[in-house]
Amino acid sequence: MKRLAISACGVLLAANLCSSAMAADPAACKNVRFADVGWTDIAATTGLASSILSGLGYTPTKTIASVPITFAGIKSKQIDVFLGYWSPTMDPIIAPFTKANEIKVLTTPNLTGAKYTLAVPDYEYNAGLKTFADIAKFADKLNGKIYGIEPGNDGNALIQKMISGNQFNLGKFKLVESSEAGMLVQVNRAIRDKQWIVFLGWEPHPMNVQMKIDYLAGGDDVFGPNYGEAKVFTAEPPDYAARCPNVAKFVSNLQFTTAIENHVMVPIMDKQDPNKAASDWLKANPQVLDKWLAGVTTVDGKPGLPAVKAYLGAH
Repeated sequence: MKRLAISACGVLLAANLCSSAMAADPAACKNVRFADVGWTDIAATTGLASSILSGLGYTPTKTIASVPITFAGIKSKQIDVFLGYWSPTMDPIIAPFTKANEIKVLTTPNLTGAKYTLAVPDYEYNAGLKTFADIAKFADKLNGKIYGIEPGNDGNALIQKMISGNQFNLGKFKLVESSEAGMLVQVNRAIRDKQWIVFLGWEPHPMNVQMKIDYLAGGDDVFGPNYGEAKVFTAEPPDYAARCPNVAKFVSNLQFTTAIENHVMVPIMDKQDPNKAASDWLKANPQVLDKWLAGVTTVDGKPGLPAVKAYLGAH
């Protein structure tokens, strides 16, 4: 009986070792290439994923690119993972790629409860600028401008389409494109001087806790219902899970909240490196690792959770 028990243990041990070895990704998967469209929320989520992958022995890298270039990069397999596909605003841009089976979108969103639409400082809202239909009434105060973010962005495209179609009588307005950071400089300057401004706002983002702002109602036909309510999905090449199953498993486990992202974004907005901000947050909130690393190993097939916890403790 003892001999049988030992033999059975040996079989189980061998099975476990084989299972771990099989879980290891091929060497070609060690470099995990993320895309970042220059938004702080994507910097935060990419930082969280990158910090954990580093703890697993991978080498994550990040490419800053516009939304269209990001999707083209996934198609050409120069990008492995994009954590920032905002739906429905990016739907028209990604549609040709998904229809051609050139991009795979994970079924479960990595974030729900997001919003994306036009916003104003609270003093403008209190003075009567409460809806999209109100914007044109205050054209002089607004200098005929609506502030967007980087060129090629889906939100900018929606604003420009609204202007070009003279929707809400905004045909004489001009879209001002710059970047997330550039737009926020303009908003902060306007708030400081109590000037009027309409801009592209979204949540999660520290702007929601650092500035007194209100979102405009009535833009359902432009940004979608409920103030542009959005879900954020993960996109990857269609064969990525087959090529790199361990990283793909980890990526599919990622579930963020607006509270998580708001907190990680605050130091990033103060120019802290996103990976440092993410690592600091993970050290203080290690409980998220249990779900995010379920069924995930290190790059060489060892248990992932203890490896990441040890890595974060040393950094």
